[in-house]
Amino acid sequence: MKIYTKTGDKGTTQVYTSEVLRLSKDDAILECYGTIDELNSHVGMLNALLVDSGHNNSDALSASFMYEIQKTLFSIGFAISDKPQIDASATTIIEEAIDNLQQNLPAQTKFILPGGGQLAAQAHICRTVARRAERSLVSVSKQQNVPEICIQYLNRLSDYFFVAARALNYNSNIPDIEV
Repeated sequence: MKIYTKTGDKGTTQVYTSEVLRLSKDDAILECYGTIDELNSHVGMLNALLVDSGHNNSDALSASFMYEIQKTLFSIGFAISDKPQIDASATTIIEEAIDNLQQNLPAQTKFILPGGGQLAAQAHICRTVARRAERSLVSVSKQQNVPEICIQYLNRLSDYFFVAARALNYNSNIPDIEV
């Protein structure tokens, strides 16, 4: 099977929602797909960095946890396509991870700039792309039936990556960059 079909060479592509649609490649649905895919790639990079650094000491920062996030992000794409496959407990799992990570962190008393160590910086990139994916999904939800859990999940996921960045810096004895 060839990877290229040449059917999109004129700026449109086929999308499968409740019906098969031919859409411009700059359509909000495709923008949303692309942003979620970009987020998934950044999560994959964070996961690779975690594995390479041997930093796998917490269930909420483990390779298997990142893999579950990636699978859920992939499922959100199906949900946009009118075939919801995201588990109803996905948001709760992220909230529990946030709570577990936060219990070991010092109280946050100031705004924090993205950065610190490489792992935390990548987590901050994931956070900002998750926020953009959430905004994009909200836009799509105005024209497509998007399950509410998808928006909730992306909202919580950005919070998770913020706390994960703090935890990664803390675990590496790197102070947060406070403003």
